[in-house]
Order: sequence, then structure tokens, then C-alpha cells
Amino acid sequence: MSSDRVRAPWWLKPANRFYTLLLRRGVSIGREHSVVLTAPGRKSGQPRSTPVTPMHVDGQRYVIATFPGADWVANVRAAQSVTLTDGRRTEDIRMVELEPDHAAPVLRFFGEQVPAGVGFLKRSGLVADGTAAEVEGLAGRLPVFRVDPVT
Repeated sequence: MSSDRVRAPWWLKPANRFYTLLLRRGVSIGREHSVVLTAPGRKSGQPRSTPVTPMHVDGQRYVIATFPGADWVANVRAAQSVTLTDGRRTEDIRMVELEPDHAAPVLRFFGEQVPAGVGFLKRSGLVADGTAAEVEGLAGRLPVFRVDPVT
């Protein structure tokens, strides 16, 4: 299955709406620390929000899309800047998509930092076991964004 055709399950959008509501109220679920990413819709220009789980590698923050066909990925690609909201704190950021050779070493840490995300990769058929090497092999197929401050 081509990863650009991998779509999220039908239930994920309603679940994300609920999870976004909880995150905005400062409630986090699970061991991973998720935040709310808000980007202007690429067609409507209206704010579109989704929960994401930033990773930290070598002093930088990254966000990885477990579903390459996700609407938020297209919105982020079209946006000049977006916001990350962590409870009451909102930060204007720029998300820079990495080339595959730079994305690979970041992907290696995905299972360690975002184990629930590896579960999505398994259920979508992108990986069999979710080992670090297997996830790293998705470089060029999974969008990986570096989080940069807006200057």
C-alpha cells in the first residue's frame, strides 16, 4: 500500500476533536505529551486544529505525521506559520518539512518517544513490528516537520 494513500480511520477525526477539547483544558491522556496544532485551512483559511505529539531530538522539536494523507499535513505545508497550544500557552511556530535523509535519524526515535504513534503505523500497515530501523525506513514516506520559532 502506498503511504500517500494511507488515511486515518473514520473514528479518528471525532476522537481528535474530543482530545483537542481536553488538551485545551489542560487534560492530557497517556504518557505522551500532546499539544494542539492549529493551522489555517488551505482552502477555507479558517483555523483547523488537531492534537500532535512533538518529539525532542538533539535539542530540536519535531512532529511526525502517522498518516501521510492527513488534512493537517496539507494545511501545514500551505501555511507560513501555525500555532502550538499547550494548555494556556500558545506559541507561533513555523514547521519545516525535512528531506528524507534528515528525517531518517529523527524517525529512529519515534517509537521511543511516541509509542502510540507506532501503534497507528502498525494498524495502517506501514510497519510490521515498529522497530526503530523499520520506522526509520519510512523516511520519505512519512512527513517529518521540524518546529522552528517564528522570528
